[in-house]
Amino acid sequence: MPDSAILRLLEKIPAVSTVCDCDMRLYTSFKAGGKASVLIAPNGIGELRQVLAALSQSGIGYMVIGNGTNILVSDNGYRGAIVKIGEAFSWIEAADCRLVVGAGASMAAAAKAALAAGLAGLEFASGIPGSVGGAVFMNAGAYGSEMKDVVSRVDIISKDGQQGYKLSSEDMSFSYRHSSLQDAEDVITGATFELEYGDTGKIKEKMREFAELRNSKQPVSMPSAGSFFKRPSGHFAGKLIEDCGLKGLSVGGASVSALHAGFIVNNGNATATDIIDLMNLVRHTVYDKFAVKLEPEVRVIGGM
Repeated sequence: MPDSAILRLLEKIPAVSTVCDCDMRLYTSFKAGGKASVLIAPNGIGELRQVLAALSQSGIGYMVIGNGTNILVSDNGYRGAIVKIGEAFSWIEAADCRLVVGAGASMAAAAKAALAAGLAGLEFASGIPGSVGGAVFMNAGAYGSEMKDVVSRVDIISKDGQQGYKLSSEDMSFSYRHSSLQDAEDVITGATFELEYGDTGKIKEKMREFAELRNSKQPVSMPSAGSFFKRPSGHFAGKLIEDCGLKGLSVGGASVSALHAGFIVNNGNATATDIIDLMNLVRHTVYDKFAVKLEPEVRVIGGM
């Protein structure tokens, strides 16, 4: 559907920001890829429901994103709407041992709020670059902990915008880098973290230790999508890739990080095709040597 048709569809919905022919390099951590027909940023839950309903009823294809830290838009672009859960969904409130957070808030901001409230349990998430919604959606984790360990409730809107509901952690069917919403495709608007009171000094020190470890072992200064591949059963993706001698390997402007082989980085001028071609080369090489299939954590939008 042409961009103009999408815009006409949205004209009757107030408080919606739109960017036509949107350069998704500006909205993804890889800083690479093509354009989307339109990016829509609803300014609240009511507007989000209206946007989802309008898009669903019209049959227009759409994708929902947060901070764009785990996606790559192909160089061919995405002929549909990108719905961005952003600043309007970034509320954070502490209540007793709970932290109630909007899906658009960053995980770093949520961890800092927990520290300020003297709540322990989110230290591991302080360096996760994505949004709360994205982290819950994929059950993100680090340093031995995952979202499933701290999430008690998730606030959701159905993909057609017609229904709002809540799911418990058990109902989310969390598993490694997976939640039930990846199958349902409904949209997270917020989450409640169940934490515990702790010593502020110890919480801060643990966050500092994790940051130091991350900065020394990961290419945090280069555009990437974090760990590119899921951890295969019984193995570590980075070690398999390194054992194949692929550390530092480049395709165009994309490279396997010389610091951590589990990361693919943009050296500054990578195209999405460079990144995808390098991903496929790595996967084929690892499979040929170890008979292990690497599965990407990164979602490629618009096809490979």
